[in-house]
Amino acid sequence: MSAYSHSFLASFITTFNSQIQFTGDNHAAGEYNVVFNYDHCLKLMLNRFPVIDFDPVFLSIGPVSIHWYGITYLIGFAFYYLLGKYRLKHYPSSWNSEQLSDFLFYAAIGIIAGGRVGWVVFYNDTSLLEDPLLPFRVWEGGMSFHGGLAGVLLAMLYFKKKSQKTFFEISDFIAPLVPTGILSVRLGNFINGELWGRLTQQPWAMLFPDSLPVHLQPDNMETKQWQELYQQGHLDAFARHPSALYEAFGEGLVTFIIVWYVAKWAKSRGTVSAAFLLSYGTARFIVEFFREPDANRGFIAFDWMTMGHILSLPLIGFGLWILLRRQKQSIDT
Repeated sequence: MSAYSHSFLASFITTFNSQIQFTGDNHAAGEYNVVFNYDHCLKLMLNRFPVIDFDPVFLSIGPVSIHWYGITYLIGFAFYYLLGKYRLKHYPSSWNSEQLSDFLFYAAIGIIAGGRVGWVVFYNDTSLLEDPLLPFRVWEGGMSFHGGLAGVLLAMLYFKKKSQKTFFEISDFIAPLVPTGILSVRLGNFINGELWGRLTQQPWAMLFPDSLPVHLQPDNMETKQWQELYQQGHLDAFARHPSALYEAFGEGLVTFIIVWYVAKWAKSRGTVSAAFLLSYGTARFIVEFFREPDANRGFIAFDWMTMGHILSLPLIGFGLWILLRRQKQSIDT
């Protein structure tokens, strides 16, 4: 954690000390009556927002650095495998351990390649003619969930042909294994101090240094000067929703609970897949109202729809189509 992350603690100590008063006449004898103004201290502290400025590097070995963001992907893959093994052991399935491992390999390639290409297509303005190597510089950051999903769909089509399974046989099995990975990666976004939300003064708001006006960012002034601005409350107006945490909760935890429960009781093919698409798509659509639109995109339509809104609508629509199609088939039969 950098020096700026300690500003919140420093401001608390400063405020605490300023609210202690010593009374009594016999100071020389060491007799004091300590009066602490709790109400005033709490009032001051309520105007302080924590600074999200974690060190993004998990481990450095010589010139090689391992970032937390990469670790969160590995954690997501580990959750996929462990939850998959659990489902193989406790639920009837046409899958086996070898197929579980094989699909993890194909899906990992699809997530990384698709996520990067999706970011280049949907969120990046640099022409590939100007920078043809841009898609390959994954370590610079820039991944798209919807691009990663497209990559996984391609992996599923390949695996479908290889394993002779049906599409929904594959998607229904892996759908409950995905949300924990989303949760993990969203926490990685939070550690990186990215995907911050819109301005707010809610008590749980946070300050993201990279979201501040350029002249107020920590890299553009002395550490002491920046800490003074923070402690005096001059940066409070730039507090934002921690939307990466909202996404971790909605797209990750809530979606996991819903899809896992549906997978336990669903009897028709496609129901579990539809539950994932509807839960993720709805959660993402809602969070987009709190997440700051991309600076180079802004609002795409109606002065309120963002790129995230637009890309989530097909997921919700496809989920509804699956459910309605399955319902119609059950009525016909």
